[in-house]
Amino acid sequence: MADLFSSAKPGKAGGKGTSGYSAKDIEVLEGLEPVRRRPGMYIGGTDEAAMHHLAAEVIDNAMDEAIAGEASRIEIALVPGNWLTVRDNGRGIPVDPHPKFRNRSALEVILTTLHSGGKFSAKVYETSGGLHGVGLSVVNALADTLEVEVAREKKLWTQTYSRGKPKGKLKNAGAAPNRRGTTIRFHPDIEIFGKDVEFRPARLYRMARAKAHLHRGVEIVWNCDKALLGPKDATPEKAVLHFPGGLADFIAEALGDRRSFTPTPFAGEGKLGTNGETAGRIEWALTWPADGEGQLDSYCNTVPTPQGGTHEAGLRTGLGRAIKAYGDLTGNRKAAQITADDVMEGVLGALSIFIRDPQFQGQTKEKLASSAVTRMVDAAIKDHFDHWLAADPATADRLLEALIERAEERAARRRDKEQTRKSATRKLRLPGKLADCSEGTSEGTEIFLVEGDSAGGSAKQARDRRIQAVLPLRGKILNVATATTEKMHGNQEINDLVQALGCGAGTRFDLARLRYERVIIMTDADVDGAHIASLLITFFYREMPDLIAAGRLYLAVPPLYRLTQGGHSEYARDDAHKDVLLKSTFNGRGKVEISRFKGLGEMPPAQLKETTMDPARRILLRIVIPDGAQKDTRKRVESLMGRKPELRLQFIQEHAREASDLDI
Repeated sequence: MADLFSSAKPGKAGGKGTSGYSAKDIEVLEGLEPVRRRPGMYIGGTDEAAMHHLAAEVIDNAMDEAIAGEASRIEIALVPGNWLTVRDNGRGIPVDPHPKFRNRSALEVILTTLHSGGKFSAKVYETSGGLHGVGLSVVNALADTLEVEVAREKKLWTQTYSRGKPKGKLKNAGAAPNRRGTTIRFHPDIEIFGKDVEFRPARLYRMARAKAHLHRGVEIVWNCDKALLGPKDATPEKAVLHFPGGLADFIAEALGDRRSFTPTPFAGEGKLGTNGETAGRIEWALTWPADGEGQLDSYCNTVPTPQGGTHEAGLRTGLGRAIKAYGDLTGNRKAAQITADDVMEGVLGALSIFIRDPQFQGQTKEKLASSAVTRMVDAAIKDHFDHWLAADPATADRLLEALIERAEERAARRRDKEQTRKSATRKLRLPGKLADCSEGTSEGTEIFLVEGDSAGGSAKQARDRRIQAVLPLRGKILNVATATTEKMHGNQEINDLVQALGCGAGTRFDLARLRYERVIIMTDADVDGAHIASLLITFFYREMPDLIAAGRLYLAVPPLYRLTQGGHSEYARDDAHKDVLLKSTFNGRGKVEISRFKGLGEMPPAQLKETTMDPARRILLRIVIPDGAQKDTRKRVESLMGRKPELRLQFIQEHAREASDLDI
């Protein structure tokens, strides 16, 4: 070993020796200097998000007073110049001399010393958001000016700081017999954040609303100078935020007028604990919007945890176990395929817990890491969700069915990933019944969806083979508004249709892969034909809505009658059109022979081409949803094609007198 190092000469390592590195080169950063030197370690950076973290730290301190039951009102004010003020009516930060630093007040110690505060034990705050003792001191370190007022024991105390250092002694500003609490007014340091980074009113207002929802006992007063609000900014100048319903109010507001599988949200509160000992409390509010657009917001001690953590893990597990147990209870075997991901996908909700000594990942507290929380939240949520499902079987069944469909859809997506995706211009595995067109691109092409092989045979002879394709469908296709995803994927007619179009369906739909420029539904001009057309339109509305939005879906208008007088013939679309032709074109002179087509399969190919397929002479109706009618359309499809027959009966009863010329 000695021989191994014998070639190294003392003081010559690396060619420079050790003369340039000695005890005098060791820096010791004191006070708040580490914060100013490395702000990213404490607030995650020096950008806009980091600046707003300063605001969150001050507001969290005020919220801790409210949660402790010592404050009922918090005021937040933003004025030009990037000045933010936060005031509470709590106990006020102590101003008496600190026993360890007798020449300084407790207030000054809190503002100038890292890891100082009253939240390291449960003596003053049972639960709190500021736990590391660095929040207010970090704000002070990164503000070029911070002013503090403390109203305590009927006296007002003031002190001003700059970049973490006091600019003078704590001053007694006189009597304050009707006031108590702490006021912090500060200006972020432009040396740290730059001149262009400023507080955003909308972001601060959302933060204030969230805090008010999280603690129903607090009233938050918001004030923002009008000069800071842009012409399109919906943020109010003034607002009083108080929500007696807590998180349930938050969910009702977020859901708006959207339909939900759970019209009454799953909301409540309870205790957290193990072995009969209370370790905290929990509050939640959840709903499952029918459009699948949701978001879960989680909090610990009112601190947002955007990256989730152990409390969200407990929620996922508890909900998943409860919904599976309900499926077993009701004998629905398909519930076994539901996963926690299916339950949480698209959920709209908020979860809030209050615990002692939570462990976060990093000072910015974006993810909860307390391992015991998962088990406690799981137990609390499952117990309450079990009771909630059992108390409302109708809602529970509706939610269970939606989650089963979601699980089936997930399984279908997994199957699709195993298949090679092919573009619209490449050769596809096409259904054998499809008579495809010869054109190599989709431009100018169209596919006719016809009912039955008989009509398909006539259409194939009548078509322009270069640009027109024909796909016969057997009878009435599946009603996708009532069928499960599994049943829909197992339906041969729907699979043939999706394969022929080449653009996928549902979440896998891609308009760019559509193999034809126009999709034309061509059914008989009778009641059965109208029913088949309505089933097809429902399929496209539910599984390919973008195809309708792009104006690519059409309805052919074949004739129902042929009128002949001598050597002259005309075609009538329906009875009303027939009567018009009799009174105009034929004008009642001589005998008119009227023949009624039994179906497209009965029409000679030449007549089908002349009346329905020739672009120069045919009539096509484009399927559209007018602007502003999306909500009404959704309701109409749900009532007429959905799972509830009583809605169809109601529609028939309301509109029966309007019907005429019934085809019975």
